[in-house]
Amino acid sequence: MNFLLKVIASALGLAVATWLLNGITLTGDTDSDRLITLLVVAAIFGVVDSFVAPVVKVLSLPFIILTLGLFLLVVNALMLMLTSWIAGQVGLGFAVDGFLTAVIGAIVITLVGWLAHLVLPDGK
Repeated sequence: MNFLLKVIASALGLAVATWLLNGITLTGDTDSDRLITLLVVAAIFGVVDSFVAPVVKVLSLPFIILTLGLFLLVVNALMLMLTSWIAGQVGLGFAVDGFLTAVIGAIVITLVGWLAHLVLPDGK
């Protein structure tokens, strides 16, 4: 249940980032295709964020400390780009064009996800 809420929060963040930024695209023939693609990409993003991001954060800990946490923006952008690459390999219509777009997209996704977690029940 908790994973489902995280996927929904990530999907909301991805939808807002897609809507705000021209460099993040979500394609599909119909609205339901785009919704399904968005949910699958959010699930991929959740898996990447759960398994890959902690390893990268531990390995980059000196840079995170040196930059007072600003390097986490780079890590989150790289996780979004990795999600875009995986989605492309699977054949999903989701793409992120460029690193700067990924940084801004990661900020948007984080903020919207945080707001969604405040609104959605946490299952406890």
